[in-house]
Amino acid sequence: MKKTLAILLSAVMMLGLLAGCGSKTTEQPSAPGTENNEATETSALKVAVFYYDYSDVYISSVRSSMDEQLKAMGVNYTNYDGAGNQAQQTDQINTAISNGANLLIVNIVETSSPDAAQNAVEAAKTAGIPIIFFNREVSDDVVNSYEKCAFVGTNAPEAGHMQGQMVGEYLLENYDTVDLNGDGVISYVMFKGQEGNAEAEARTQFGVEDANAVLTAAGKPELAYYNASATDKYLVDQGGKWSAQAANDYMATILPEYSEANGNMVELIICNNDGMAEGAVSALQGAGYNTGDGKTIPVFGVDATDSAKQLINEGKMTGTIKQDAEGMASTILNLVSSVQGGGELMDNTSSFNVDEGVAKIRVPYATYTGE
Repeated sequence: MKKTLAILLSAVMMLGLLAGCGSKTTEQPSAPGTENNEATETSALKVAVFYYDYSDVYISSVRSSMDEQLKAMGVNYTNYDGAGNQAQQTDQINTAISNGANLLIVNIVETSSPDAAQNAVEAAKTAGIPIIFFNREVSDDVVNSYEKCAFVGTNAPEAGHMQGQMVGEYLLENYDTVDLNGDGVISYVMFKGQEGNAEAEARTQFGVEDANAVLTAAGKPELAYYNASATDKYLVDQGGKWSAQAANDYMATILPEYSEANGNMVELIICNNDGMAEGAVSALQGAGYNTGDGKTIPVFGVDATDSAKQLINEGKMTGTIKQDAEGMASTILNLVSSVQGGGELMDNTSSFNVDEGVAKIRVPYATYTGE
């Protein structure tokens, strides 16, 4: 009898141990620069997602939304941080494929040349797996070089046109207030995120050109760059990170020389993204401006990040163009869902804005000046 009871107790204990191991969601150990996530409901997909730089505020918003939606889809995925280094990202792509990734989602680091993107496509093609580029534009030739390749992003010139229109209309409504030295001309500085990037080039060009078109149509003079002797009418983040720190450092250098006391204060700041706009606002606050009370130098950005929207609603920043992080993520995952269901990347895209002749989907922008 005692022997029978001992056997029964051992069996019960074993069943308890097995039950405790049944449906637990696991977090696998991560190599440097990666995050591994195993969904509760697994699928055959093993997705590798490559971000150009986790420190980018907008990209962080996209990543958060992607994580949430991938988990909801029951897809196993691994995130990789390129940290602004293309060689590192290329190594990560090759490692992910070697580790069995069967769908790649790539926010490419290097955009001034098509080589890095083309190399990623060739790696995917060799492995016979789909690849989706997003946010940072790759060329039509790169996308068209592989039938299992697509791009999800914005129409690069659109944000510049919308920002320029917003700036011009704001100035017409507030011209005398913005014109601090009363000389009838608005002096500005433009902060550019990166050389050779399609979005940065378009925003830098049209953010000023379209503002000037609005001003001159109303009989006002064009904007004047704060440093008349400068060849380039912008200041660029030399690290290509579109960073708040770069804009803050530039402004810290500018403000002692270009000030109200000297009669040449920078009267308008236009930025390629909200990160740089926030850096500029921080520097202005250090000089007593843009505190929510008193004088405010108009500052415009792009992205409509939560922190930028808060600054706008507090009266410390003027406006931004919304680049829809959730919309970007959900559009990408529409393609993932098609593959998950056994179809092709572009099977369910009839409701999207797709370029003619190339598998590129455009996520629309919107203006934001406060709630």
